[in-house]
Amino acid sequence: MQFTQHADGATGAAHTQNVIPQDEDVIDLGSLLSTLWRGKYWIALVTAIAILIGGYYSYAVAVPKYRSTAVVILETDQQQLLDLQSVVGGLSGDTSEVNSEVEVLRARSLMGKVVDLLDLVNDPEFNDNLREPSDLYALQVGIKDVFGLTPPVVPLHDEELAKRTRDSVISKLLAVMTVRNVPQSLVFQVTVETESARKSALIADTVVELYILNQIEVKFEATETATLWLSERVAELQVTLEGAEAEVSNFSATTDLVSVEALQALERQIKELRDRVELMAISREALVSKVDTLEVAETSADQAALVDDAQLMRLLPLVQDDESFQQAFDSRLALVKARLQADLGRLDQQLSALRASEKALVTDLEQQSDDLISLQQLTREAEATRVLYQYFLTRFNETSAQQGIQQADSRILSDAVVPDAPSEPRKSLILAMSGMLGLMLGVGAILMREARNNGFRTAGDLERATGYTVLGQIPLIPAKTRRDVLRYLTDKPMSAAAEAYRNMRTSLMLSHIDNPPKVIMLTSAVPGEGKTTNSIALAQNLLGLGKKVLLVEGDIRRRTLNEYFENVPEHGLVSVMSGDKTLSNAVFQSEGFGADILAGGNAITNAADLFSSEAFKVFIASARDTYDAVIIDTPPILVVPDARIIAEQADAVIFNLHWDKTSKSQLEESLRLFHNSGQRITGLALSKISEKGMNRYGYGGRYGAYSGYGSTYYAN
Repeated sequence: MQFTQHADGATGAAHTQNVIPQDEDVIDLGSLLSTLWRGKYWIALVTAIAILIGGYYSYAVAVPKYRSTAVVILETDQQQLLDLQSVVGGLSGDTSEVNSEVEVLRARSLMGKVVDLLDLVNDPEFNDNLREPSDLYALQVGIKDVFGLTPPVVPLHDEELAKRTRDSVISKLLAVMTVRNVPQSLVFQVTVETESARKSALIADTVVELYILNQIEVKFEATETATLWLSERVAELQVTLEGAEAEVSNFSATTDLVSVEALQALERQIKELRDRVELMAISREALVSKVDTLEVAETSADQAALVDDAQLMRLLPLVQDDESFQQAFDSRLALVKARLQADLGRLDQQLSALRASEKALVTDLEQQSDDLISLQQLTREAEATRVLYQYFLTRFNETSAQQGIQQADSRILSDAVVPDAPSEPRKSLILAMSGMLGLMLGVGAILMREARNNGFRTAGDLERATGYTVLGQIPLIPAKTRRDVLRYLTDKPMSAAAEAYRNMRTSLMLSHIDNPPKVIMLTSAVPGEGKTTNSIALAQNLLGLGKKVLLVEGDIRRRTLNEYFENVPEHGLVSVMSGDKTLSNAVFQSEGFGADILAGGNAITNAADLFSSEAFKVFIASARDTYDAVIIDTPPILVVPDARIIAEQADAVIFNLHWDKTSKSQLEESLRLFHNSGQRITGLALSKISEKGMNRYGYGGRYGAYSGYGSTYYAN
């Protein structure tokens, strides 16, 4: 944080003081170590408490746990006793199968067998229902009952309750068991940690034994299931084969013997018949053509030429000479026609017979072809059934032979050993971790306390933050009441507090060495920061220089001087400004205090308006003429504007801060108000400094009255 002064109250000229820049991103290692060193006792205390808590937990609270490990190896290259194909193949040992075996070792089904075999349901370590409820559990239940957070109880059947209990025990067993695959190997480590050394070893051994037995059982069950299925399948295939062979036999018995050769002979016969039918059809067509031509022939010569008959050819030359020869020619021609018609009828009969024979042969061929196809189909089906039957029969015989000789894919490499000493709690580790945790908590608490500090502890910090000079560092005065403060300063003029006020007086006078201030105003950010005490003490110290001093109670709203002096009059500053009393008549003196005191009085008008009036300026001018020094105790600047109004008439302004209490934000806002008004603060006073606090923060050995060598100079 950084503040800049703006205007001088006397000249109004711009005025800026150099302020040392602070880089908030830079960590001051020396300051950090100094802070930790100042809190070394707290850090040590927190660390010691943490170690004690860790030791109490390790030696008194924590239940000893014993860890035991059984080792099993996965065998991927097993020698078969019989060279038979297995129903369940072995493991290849690749990464996926190794990971799968880890999950098999942690399977709830396998853990259920372990729970049943070892009767862990009746073991209080695994069954929480058998344990006595702890005080913490009872407290939790009570809190839930009070706030109505307890869920309603659902009645369960005995079977459901037993199942839930068993599931809970299995989950507890899984929680205390770890399965680890040794990297780059087929070795598995099964580790169990319980409250009993023998129990840990027993559970670890049982897990690996049941794991190996489970592998054999899986193979045996698979083989048995396969054998039963193959047996049923072989019987079914045998019945099917016998039926297929019976169908082939019955078909062969009920049909003519057929073969490919017989079909080929029939095809040849049909071809020969078709050739004969074709030739005969050609002959018939020629004969029909011949008969038709003969019918249309008009002359005997044409008729004789068509029939090509020798007798007609002999009679042809004679028909023209003799009618009898014409009759003979006609008779012979009619006979020839009759013969041709007879030949044509015979050809038709033969052709019909041949075609009937062809049709019969074709029908026979088709029938025999269908029969052959059916026979071949039945034969193929019977053969396929026979092959399938022989295959299943072979597998059935192989599977039956494998029963009883199944081998597990794993074997125990090392049995679990009963541990001699508990593995938990690791006392040395707990103590070390507790110490580290305590150290971290202590350091964190110190750093947090330091980070939360928002006040000022040294004049150097205050000057670096504001750029203003610290005129005085006032220690906390050991007085029970405010009236004892003046008595203490009077009775102990050689005390550290008295010397601190003399230092502040000296710094104030030297700040205006050519023109020492007459009107000095003291203010603060908020009430309770020692400005009234400092005003009285400063007035007393100025008396020591032989000056005539007037102490003015400028805080007429609160009026605190009656807490320091007895018989404070009701009338004072307000009466002087109103003209009811003169300054000489309004002041009073208290026993043991040589300065004149002007109380505030009761004001009807607003105090800010009163101090802004011309009467106040006249009062200040009169006080300057009458006194060598006028000390004005004003209200806090963050509460009311009175102080800034009075500062317009003051020669010097001293801003008071409570040591390690006035926050940076309060100081920043106070100075901002002064700067906005164009006013300049003469200096700062760090009040109520605690000697023990300074020593606690590590400043006691370096700062004046709070250093070790300062005790020889003061008489407190």
